[in-house]
Amino acid sequence: MSPDEKKKAAAEAALAYVEDDMTVGVGTGSTVNFFIDALAGIRQRIRGAVASSSVTEARLRERRIPVVNLNSVDELPIYVDGADEADPHLRLIKGGGGALTREKIVAAVSRRFVCIIDDSKLVVLLGKFPLPVEVIPMAQSHVGRQLAKLGGRPVLRQGFNTDNGNIVIDVHGLTLTNPVETEECIDHIAGVVCNGLFARRGADLLLVAATAGVKTITR
Repeated sequence: MSPDEKKKAAAEAALAYVEDDMTVGVGTGSTVNFFIDALAGIRQRIRGAVASSSVTEARLRERRIPVVNLNSVDELPIYVDGADEADPHLRLIKGGGGALTREKIVAAVSRRFVCIIDDSKLVVLLGKFPLPVEVIPMAQSHVGRQLAKLGGRPVLRQGFNTDNGNIVIDVHGLTLTNPVETEECIDHIAGVVCNGLFARRGADLLLVAATAGVKTITR
């Protein structure tokens, strides 16, 4: 199977967890795009979808899936999103597309987080993929210095701003043997809006697509 075929298989497998009359939280990225396309086929059965980014919102509207404002719901029954890396404990690195803060908000409101990936994203130890950190622009230098003290090599993502109007610093070379502790530590740096470690609130279910089929990993 090609990488896109694997992504499509994982995305379509997630439909099994979408029930009638649900409002579905929808993430951002290439694998999620396949999920949105699949979700369009059952759009009459769901109430609508909460988008984690402007890009996702545009694709949902293109597929005629009703878009729901997150502030209009108390809780989402399900959130479906991809990841840049995932470990067997369902802890993730996300934010390659720059939507990490809104993704983390939607995940926090969701009862169940279904993460869809291909097998190239499943790793034993998180950290080969640079960790994205969303930062208020005036704090760029300060945050960069603090991230360097943690052992990382901070690199500004050039020519990019988040939907929230902030910058993203990608941190290379971090040792993430304790991702929960690292997530909390980075979040406490003044000027950090959010970081791409989803360890405190990881996935509840991981759907991993490989040539042999889609494997399910649960807590």
